Amino acid sequence: MRYEYKPPIKFEYVGKPMNRVDAIEKVTGQAKYVTDMFFPNMLHAAIKKSPIPHGIIKNIDISKAEKLPGVRAIVTGKDVPYRQGIYLVDRPIITPDRVRYVGEPVAAVAADSLDIARQAVELIEVEYEELPVIQDPREAMKGEVLIHPDLAKYDKLPLYNIEPEKNVFHHHKTRKGDVEKGFAEADIIVEKEYSLPQMYHAPLEPHGAIAFWDYNEKLTVYSSAQSPFTLRNLIAHAFKLPRHKVRVIAPYVGGGFGAKAGINMEGIVIALSEKLKGRYIKLIYSREEDIRAVVRQGMYAKIKTGVKKDGTITAMEATLIFDGGAYAEYGTNVVRAAGYTLPGSIYVPNLKTDSYGVYTNHFLGGAFRGFGHGELHWATERNLDEVAQELGMDPVELRLKNLLKPGLTNSMGQTIHHDTGNPEACLKKAAELIEYGKKTEPSGPRKVRGKGLATLVKAPAMPTNAGSAVIIKFHEDATVTLQASIQEIGQGFNTAVVQMAADALHISPDKIHFVTPNDTDVNPYEWQTVASRALWTVGNALYRAAEDALNQIKNIASQVLGVAPHNLEVEDDRVFVKYRPEKYILLKDIVMGYTYPDGHAIGGPVIGRGSFVPEMLTNLDLETGQGNAAAEWTFGAQGAEVEIDLNTGELKIIQLVGVFDAGTIINPITAGGQVVGGMIQGMGPAIFEGIKYNEKGYPLTVSFTDYKIPTIADIPEEIKYDFVQTFEESSPFGAKGVGEHPMISVPPAIASAIYDAIGVNLRELPLTADKILEAINKRN
Repeated sequence: MRYEYKPPIKFEYVGKPMNRVDAIEKVTGQAKYVTDMFFPNMLHAAIKKSPIPHGIIKNIDISKAEKLPGVRAIVTGKDVPYRQGIYLVDRPIITPDRVRYVGEPVAAVAADSLDIARQAVELIEVEYEELPVIQDPREAMKGEVLIHPDLAKYDKLPLYNIEPEKNVFHHHKTRKGDVEKGFAEADIIVEKEYSLPQMYHAPLEPHGAIAFWDYNEKLTVYSSAQSPFTLRNLIAHAFKLPRHKVRVIAPYVGGGFGAKAGINMEGIVIALSEKLKGRYIKLIYSREEDIRAVVRQGMYAKIKTGVKKDGTITAMEATLIFDGGAYAEYGTNVVRAAGYTLPGSIYVPNLKTDSYGVYTNHFLGGAFRGFGHGELHWATERNLDEVAQELGMDPVELRLKNLLKPGLTNSMGQTIHHDTGNPEACLKKAAELIEYGKKTEPSGPRKVRGKGLATLVKAPAMPTNAGSAVIIKFHEDATVTLQASIQEIGQGFNTAVVQMAADALHISPDKIHFVTPNDTDVNPYEWQTVASRALWTVGNALYRAAEDALNQIKNIASQVLGVAPHNLEVEDDRVFVKYRPEKYILLKDIVMGYTYPDGHAIGGPVIGRGSFVPEMLTNLDLETGQGNAAAEWTFGAQGAEVEIDLNTGELKIIQLVGVFDAGTIINPITAGGQVVGGMIQGMGPAIFEGIKYNEKGYPLTVSFTDYKIPTIADIPEEIKYDFVQTFEESSPFGAKGVGEHPMISVPPAIASAIYDAIGVNLRELPLTADKILEAINKRN
């Protein structure tokens, strides 16, 4: 008999709409970002960048720049012989000897003004010896040109497989069951190739940092970082500093989407600061510099699926080859996450996956909202559609037949449980929302409409020890200060955590103040603000901190009231005896310690402390990919209705729908905002986004003039969403993430709708009008 789980918290505030706690600050302009920060005698920095995609630096002459009045310091790679990287330490702070992409920093200047710094950059002369350029990761794997000849010497975590002779910075393998036997059992085998280009994050706020190195050798960095503690760790590692000598302060961040998860340009301004102790130095990237800083990896995929005539999938073999760009660092985990999540929400008994991260001379590929999952689902969901077509089966019916269910195992061998999530309910609800199977009238002649659906699943891609901590401090009036170090990047965390704290402490949300900004010298530790994990992992730490604080209160009150602590309850402004509620003490009289009439006191200021690391996780076996690397899963399904102009190929998205099983929805307003925003962002890679290079490796899309993102003009007529709330039992609040998931399967849903409309399969993103028109003409 299964143990009957009982949620430990009764919800009064969780699950209800609540306005954002940071709303007034943001709409009135009081919220401060790095760009808004100024300090006395602050200097400004600018960067000299490589004009070529691959080459050896023969000489750098800074003599003319040094003589320009107002220039205070210049650094080149020889001044900072350090590399940085969170999983693979492969990226120099400033490259000393070799450039690997157009725009790579080769020198930096600090000057009295930004204009002077930029003038000085133009006076720096660099002599290059050009090398062959590699743009296609499949070509790079031949190893004819090595982009990192010293790859084997780089520091890395042991859970990554490098293949230096092939330019491979990680090779993830999944081996489950007997894939050859599975294909032998199949009646039909469908093998297709799919691809997508690199993609820009496009946050409102570009990367920015201010560094200050004082005379006591203490370094302070203000940064637009998503993950202040990880940034501190990476800075300390690169510059060989003790952690207590590095302080990172992260004010509000104007969007990150993964681009600001690790370390990026901070090392440059730190290197200048090291030369100019006692001076603040500020570096804010331009939009062009920000596009060159980090992008989502491109990918080529080959998917081979074996299936019986009744639609039962017997085997799948997949090869993913990621265009990791010039440096891997964070991208190693992208490759790994895609590899172990494939085939997504489908049960495949016999599976073989090889996921490769490969260096090229493109912009470096890093984390991007739902990293690795938008890429893998584009390939696997498209392939499922094509399998259904070969079978003559409805693609929704095929998915429903093969979805993961309790008792089955996923790619890593993890058993699906009743609280893992309900992909079937998500898919059926999405089909209902979009009225799947019901045709609507197009808006004019020579126009046709179609509908499509796709599923998705994602778990937080994180180390097994990715920890969180929370501190709760009561004040004299029994109001509370709450400290947690998840960075507010627009996702609404600050509001959700206040709602959770209110229910955990049994007090009103208006008595709780969430502390900002994030400061590594003051705040409790947090691994990172990534992977849609905050509500789950911080929720666990918060519950423990609240229990700690409540126990302290009850222990003091039990001495005063003469009852056992377990007979006491805390609610709103008092602690009272459960069976005699009229016997109570006001919280304000006890949270600083209780003072008896004769003056003697007991207890002391109440400070609750809670920490959490994921439980029962393990590393994956490097040869089979089997293990317990994922703590919890969020399932979902998305749908699209499109209209296509048969004369021009123009694509119009009529409606998007999304249904997600994210456990308990803490705040329907902010969760809905995440879903709508994510689906609109997911339209970008589907229909027009993609970094382009010319045949020599020079980028063509480095401004919003050339790189188009969705705007209000592109938003569908209707966006519908809903939630399936399967209580996640590893969280006291039953919650898990939904921040990244809404953009994951928008592209395959749109492609499926295009097939429904015109009967052609498109396998290369983005799904532009010229590709659609070409497909229509070929079909005819």
